[in-house]
Parts: sequence; structure tokens; C-alpha cells
Amino acid sequence: MNNCWYDNKTVILTGASSGIGKDLTERLIKEHGCRVIGIARNEERLLKLKSSLGDKGDRFTYYTFDVSVKENWEGFAETVRNENIRPDILINNAGILPKFDRFLNYTVEELDKAMHINFYSCLYSMNALMPVILESDSASVVNIASSAALCSLAGTSVYSASKAALKSLTDAVREEYRKECYIGLVCPGFTKTNIFSNQGAAIESKAQKAMDFISTDCDRMCNLILRGMKNKRADMVFGVDAHLMSVGNKLLGTVCSHASSAVMKASGIELFARVFK
Repeated sequence: MNNCWYDNKTVILTGASSGIGKDLTERLIKEHGCRVIGIARNEERLLKLKSSLGDKGDRFTYYTFDVSVKENWEGFAETVRNENIRPDILINNAGILPKFDRFLNYTVEELDKAMHINFYSCLYSMNALMPVILESDSASVVNIASSAALCSLAGTSVYSASKAALKSLTDAVREEYRKECYIGLVCPGFTKTNIFSNQGAAIESKAQKAMDFISTDCDRMCNLILRGMKNKRADMVFGVDAHLMSVGNKLLGTVCSHASSAVMKASGIELFARVFK
């Protein structure tokens, strides 16, 4: 990926301490000479990431704060201005997948947490940072949503809603700033990261094998995202499962969700069982 438009740019990236965010940080720095400003809450992981970059560690700086809090973004935007940081690209990657469950089994706190991390954090970051990003000749915002934004699955009501909201926000803002800023939306399918860490008890072997079968390797997912960004694609759907969900929803509508539920029930996987009790 030589001679990309984002070579040597300054990137602000949320959820930088693990998974897709960590891999993107490493690639942007090592392969494209970018300066990455990572945002996450786990400072230990951020320090480990910085150390792993070796002599390129000086191209990585980080801030630790909760991305779901509006005031944190306002304070960070003020820091960006005061320190004369000139960001070119904002990548909103932070997100959580609540446990698979029926809607009424979620607490209000769980619903709020998912909406604030998956949706409001992106709304807050864009509102706070786009004014300074638009000053760049390479102004860009890339929001990483989910295939759940394309087709909702039983047991993912709040997750699907938060990602669908992010998709709608991205689509609208893209049209408003089409001539001023590249705005991309990524809808990845299941990816081999720690995304299932919120599922409570350890996932049983049967479920893990099923997830591994349909999931895309994290390194490959990052490669696809960077390739899509290189070509300034507006909508990026990556992963076999994501494509099936996207096409199925367009062709079959609610029948696609119903068919997915039938497969989840038939799988006998405990992870999904509580959704249909």
C-alpha cells in the first residue's frame, strides 16, 4: 500500500488499545508513516502498544478518557487547539457488543452504555473535532459500524440500533460535507477480536468454533479497511457474513432476520439460547 493519500497524515483513532484499533494503529505508523493519536481507557495496553512500535514509538501518542462522555471530547478538542495539533483523519472505532439477550432483559444502564459508546461517542467526536479536521487538505472521517447496521439479529437489539444510528448519521453528514471531507462507513462482519468479552461467562467451545468459522481474521479485516480508505470508498462491507446479511436484507427484508433466528436456534449454542427462551 505505497503512495496512499493518507501517508504521513495525523490520525485520531478511538479504541486504539486492542483489536481492530490496535492493528490499524500499527499499520498506519509502520507502513504509512502516520502520526497516530490513540484514545482508549486502558493505559497499560496503550503503553504496551507504544513500546511494541520500537523506534517508531514516537509517532504514537495517546489520551485516556471515556469516549462516551461529551465533556471529554470538548476538553480533548480544546487540547488539540491549544497544542496546535493538526489532525487530518478521525477514525471512530471504539465499540462494545452487549451480551446476546432479549430486549426486556437489558437494564436501562446497559442500554444507555451501548448507545453512548457505539453511537454518541462518534457524534460527540465528530461535533468536537470536525471543525479542526476540515482545515486539512485531506480532511477525513471514517466510522466503523457493524454488519448489524445492515440487518438486525435477534439478541442484538440495542447493538443493532446503535450501529444503525451511526450509519444514518454518517450517511447524512457525508452528503452535507461531500465536497469538503471524505467520510467513510465500515460495516464489518464478525472479526476475531475480544468483542465477545461482554458475554459474561466464557463462551462454550461449540460457540467459539462457530464464531471462528464465520469470523474474519483481524489482520485481514484491517487490510480491507485500509484498502477501502485508500480508494476513498463511501460504504465498506467486509466479511462473508456481512455480505450475506447485507444482500439478504435487501432482497428478503424481515425474512432474512427470521431465517437468521432459525439458524441461531438450530445451532444449539448456549450463547444464543437465552434469546429465545
